[in-house]
Amino acid sequence: MINKLKSIEERYEEINAQLSNPGIASDQERYKGLMKEYKQLTPVVEKFREYKKFEANFTEAEAMLNDPELRELAEAEYKESKAGMEACTEELKILLLPRDERDDKNVIIEIRGGAGGEEAMLFAATLFRMYTMHAEAKGFRYEVLNLNDTELGGIKEIAFSITGEGAFSRYKFESGVHRVQRVPETESGGRIHTSTATVAVLPEMEEVDFEINPTDLQIDTFRSSGAGGQHVNKTESAIRVTHLPTGLVVECQDERSQHKNKERALKILRSRLADIEREKQEAAVANERKSQVGTGDRSERIRTYNYPQGRMTDHRIGLTLYKLEQVLNGDLDEIIDALVTSDQAEKLKGTQNT
Repeated sequence: MINKLKSIEERYEEINAQLSNPGIASDQERYKGLMKEYKQLTPVVEKFREYKKFEANFTEAEAMLNDPELRELAEAEYKESKAGMEACTEELKILLLPRDERDDKNVIIEIRGGAGGEEAMLFAATLFRMYTMHAEAKGFRYEVLNLNDTELGGIKEIAFSITGEGAFSRYKFESGVHRVQRVPETESGGRIHTSTATVAVLPEMEEVDFEINPTDLQIDTFRSSGAGGQHVNKTESAIRVTHLPTGLVVECQDERSQHKNKERALKILRSRLADIEREKQEAAVANERKSQVGTGDRSERIRTYNYPQGRMTDHRIGLTLYKLEQVLNGDLDEIIDALVTSDQAEKLKGTQNT
């Protein structure tokens, strides 16, 4: 591992020197590529340098242990430096894990009301609010790409993007079935019902990332419709894009502009197709690691939100938090961090077994 870290540090210094060259800024593509690599290597190099400081102190303290006058002082330094080296080593192991290249991408989240009728659609609206409140708190931007809502304020289906550095890395474990247990807002009987909503999280793919053959597309226009008429247009501005080879259909009717709706529909379609392609590639690898935090399968029940008990439980890692209101108001970092840590632990286990 030390040899690998030395090579990384050398590459870091090499990039640093190149970035100091005034001529490099004129080549924007190269400059952006170097900056991206520099940014990725920085936390590894900083942690390695911290390790080397502890190592130097450790070596010095070890030599002083033989001096009776300095032994007591040296013992404290020896223990502290040793503990620092061990902590840095563990952190470096995680930093050296293979990166998910999609982590830096923006994200498209799709939420659909599942089992439970109108109550499921109201729950889908609650999840949308939860994610957007979290996004705003993190300084991310969000934009609704398509919305199919109900007159009672529920959501049949919504697609929205979240834009910001590392957005996909924060939301990628949210794919799956989310279950709610509560007394429905639509019922006065006081009985607890169980409803579900499905969440799909896709890294946003640009045209340069994933190209679609235009001859594979069928594009239809129609008049948009919405609950209560707030989105209804008299012109045919809504767009339906069908990907003929797969049968995937994406509709966008949230904008009054046909061009904007088409642009958004293609953005969603591109991201869905890229996700299907990735799943095929992973399935082709016989011993593909099955992450403890789930496969991202939309049929997998991942979490329960229990209103009477004020409880949120993530079934994949056995995490239960009794702060449901805060969670639904966008306080998701404790859950996300636990899922990331669990995934890293699983990956580390995988590297140790190989």
